[in-house]
Amino acid sequence: MDRLAAMQIFVRVAELGSFSAAAAQLDLDRSVVTRQIAALEAHLGIKLMERSTRRLSLSAAGATYLEKCRLILNLVEVAESDLAEEGTQLRGRLRLSLPLSFGLKRLAPLLLRFASLHPDLALDMDYSDRHANLIEEGLDLSIRVSPGLADTEVARKIGRAQLWVVASPDYLARHGRPRTPAELAHHQCLAYTANGQAAWPPFRVNDTLEQVPLRSRISANNGDVLIEAAARGLGITFQPDFICEDYVAQGRVEVLLRDFPLPELGVFALLPSNRHVPLKVRAMIDFLKQGLAVGESDY
Repeated sequence: MDRLAAMQIFVRVAELGSFSAAAAQLDLDRSVVTRQIAALEAHLGIKLMERSTRRLSLSAAGATYLEKCRLILNLVEVAESDLAEEGTQLRGRLRLSLPLSFGLKRLAPLLLRFASLHPDLALDMDYSDRHANLIEEGLDLSIRVSPGLADTEVARKIGRAQLWVVASPDYLARHGRPRTPAELAHHQCLAYTANGQAAWPPFRVNDTLEQVPLRSRISANNGDVLIEAAARGLGITFQPDFICEDYVAQGRVEVLLRDFPLPELGVFALLPSNRHVPLKVRAMIDFLKQGLAVGESDY
C-alpha cells in the first residue's frame, strides 16, 4: 500500500464527508477509494470512520489521525514544491471562482494577461456570485468582494472597492436630490439582495454608522441590472465603483451623498486551507494584487 496516497485519499474523504465525492474529485473509482480506506484502517488497526446509510463521520482516532496526515502531507508538499519551483515555469491547472461583475470588469483582463505570460498554465474560471466551497469543489483560489470575512476563512486582501450612491439626472430633476442619508426614506430605492434579503449598508454620519430604513421599489442580486435601472430614472441605488464608474463618466448617473461614505469593500483571495500555497497560486495572487492596485480609482 502506498501510504502517502492512502493518506491523501483519507484526507479528501474526511474533508468531503463522502467516498463518492472524494472519488469524483480524485478521478478514481469509488471502489478504489473504499479499498484504500479499508486497507489503511487494517494497517493501523483502528477504525478511522463511522459509516451509516445517511452519513460518514470520523471516529475520535480518525480525527486525530486526520490532523497528523494533514501535517505530513503539507511537509511533503512543501519539500517537493521547493525543489520543483526552482527555475521552472508555472504549469498545471489553476481552478478559480470569481465574482460575476467584478470578475468580468476588473479581473478578466488581468487573468487573460496572466495566461498570456504563462502558456504552460491552464486556467479554469467560474464566474458566479455564489460563495463556492473551495475544498468540496476542488478549487485553488476564490476571489470575493465583501466588507469582511469570517475568522475561519483563509484569505489575503488584494484590493478594495468603494460603494457609491447614484441616481440619474432625470430622476433627480423629478424627485429632488437627497442631502442626507435620512432623506433617502422619501425616495424610490433600488436595493441589492444578498441571501434573498434587500438591504442597504450603514452610512457614516458624524463618525458613527447609521442604518437608514429605505423603500425598495426594485431589488435584484445583480448590480449591473440595478445601475441600469438607476440610469433609466427608476430610483436611487448604491453600487461598487467598478459597476458605477462608466455610467458616471458617461453622465448617465451622478454620485450622491459624498460626505456620508458607505463602508469600504475589500477584495479578498480565499484559499482552501492555510497549508503550503503552490507557486502558481502565489504568483496569481501577487499578480492580481499588483494589477488591482494600479487600476484603483476614487471619485
